[in-house]
Parts: sequence; structure tokens; C-alpha cells
Amino acid sequence: MKKITICACVAILLSYTSSMLQAAEHAGKEHGGKEHGGKEHGGKEMSEPSSTDIRLAMKAYVAQEVEKNGSFKVYDDKIDKTRKLSLIRIHERVGKTGGYYYSCADFKDIESGETIDVDLDVEEDAGELKVVDVRIHKVGGRERYTYDEDDNRIPIKD
Repeated sequence: MKKITICACVAILLSYTSSMLQAAEHAGKEHGGKEHGGKEHGGKEMSEPSSTDIRLAMKAYVAQEVEKNGSFKVYDDKIDKTRKLSLIRIHERVGKTGGYYYSCADFKDIESGETIDVDLDVEEDAGELKVVDVRIHKVGGRERYTYDEDDNRIPIKD
């Protein structure tokens, strides 16, 4: 009985710690949308892809682009240049806004050495996960935009 109680306590603690780490990852400011999971379409439970599947789809997309182009290329409208990036990591937190799943990923600019935070939006289409939008969120830790509680993008003035 003690083992069951200890296991239950450990599971609760790990769950709590994991959720706290996810919330702290971006100080809760990344997206106003709902965290991945839950109910959609009039409260009916929906079968959704796992966070792991969504992150794997993002990694596969980045790998495919690197194989095709030699690097992960993202156009930066602030400097009017296409950046060549190398993936550092995809963040653990996966959210959902409307029909899109999202997460952030850290990259290193191959030429400048800057750390670039990129937002990736993923859509599920007939059971297949596809990256449908990629945009630069931060350069060197400095945000270019944030989100309101309705997940509307709000530019940050220079």
C-alpha cells in the first residue's frame, strides 16, 4: 500500500512540475490560445495528435528543408534577408489555437550566430500533420511580437 501511495505522490509531483516548467518556458506570454488537449466542436471529445507527434512533425519538416536547401531558411523582413538557420531544439510546450497546433523552436543563425526563436504552426489534414506557417518571433531574445488573450499577434515597437 505504501508503494502505491508513494507512486501516486510522485506522479502528481511530476505532473505539477511539468506543467510549471511549461508555463515558465515563456512566462505565459507566447500565445493566448488554449493549451493542446481538451474539447473541441461543441464539447465533444476529439482524437487529437499527441504533443510528441506534433513536435516530431516539426522536426521532420525542418530536416526536410535542411536536406533540400542545405539549411533551414526563413525570410526576415526586418533585415530584408533570408536567414540560414540550424535547429537547436523544439520547445516542449505545444498549444492549439483554432485549427492549428503551435510550438516554438530555437535556432542558431549560421552566418551571424544569433539565436532565433521561430514559431511553427501545424495543421492536421486527414490524419497528416503539416507545418503551414513559420515566422520569426525573437532575435537574440528580443520579441518582435506577442499575443493577447485571443491569440491575436501584437507587434512590439522597436
